[in-house]
Amino acid sequence: MTIEINNESDHQVDEQVLLRLMEYNLAELHVSADADVAIVLVDEGAMESLHVQWMDEPGPTDVLSFPMDELRPGSEDAPTPAGLLGDIVLCPAVAETQAVAAKHSTQDELILLTTHGLLHLLGFDHAEPDEEREMFGLQRELITGFQAVERHRRA
Repeated sequence: MTIEINNESDHQVDEQVLLRLMEYNLAELHVSADADVAIVLVDEGAMESLHVQWMDEPGPTDVLSFPMDELRPGSEDAPTPAGLLGDIVLCPAVAETQAVAAKHSTQDELILLTTHGLLHLLGFDHAEPDEEREMFGLQRELITGFQAVERHRRA
């Protein structure tokens, strides 16, 4: 599995936490060890350009996902086949603002946004109420599990 992280922003980000998060999430979702994914961290100007170009919406956003091979979560018996999951683009500056409003750390916000972006790469959406319940429920479950692993790792 190749997880590429490229920080093009001015923000310091703990890339090792994001790497461990992706490894945890991909394993939990039974994605093939031969799948590839990229995380790119950009400044507000670059994110705004992408947001306008791909979503036709003004201003920077927190996360954008660009799926490639339309892979879906697998199961223990049938993992997701090898392929290119796609790219997750994060904007740490927007994440920092949201973290302040949510009263948690920027790192916690980036964990949430990275998990959210991965679920979009795997075909999840939140346009309809039932889709939102499923996606956000799985997102919470993955983040809670990862945080438990991280606490144990530091103990």
